[in-house]
Amino acid sequence: MVRKREGARRDLVEHFVYLAENAGLDVAERFLSNAEATFGDLAQQPRIGAPLNLQRPELVNLRKWRIKDFDNHLVFYEPRPDGVSIVRVLHAASDWWGLLGLADT
Repeated sequence: MVRKREGARRDLVEHFVYLAENAGLDVAERFLSNAEATFGDLAQQPRIGAPLNLQRPELVNLRKWRIKDFDNHLVFYEPRPDGVSIVRVLHAASDWWGLLGLADT
């Protein structure tokens, strides 16, 4: 099972709009399709992503993975007993530490 948190849903919309405006609708639609496929892969193998090894107890299980064919888009997620919880989907060039609230971690 894949659960998307509000931040992840918002991120997906923002990336879709950006890609549609700058790379075309076909690329934006492929991004969403590949994101969903990646989430499904993560739900099947939740430990595949790289652990972030954070000190904050509420983030101890956070992992990251790249969206298939969109290597600059990172998925931050938590493995769950029944799948994964998608926390955020951020561009690799962004200040993802700050966006995740980890700048002071």
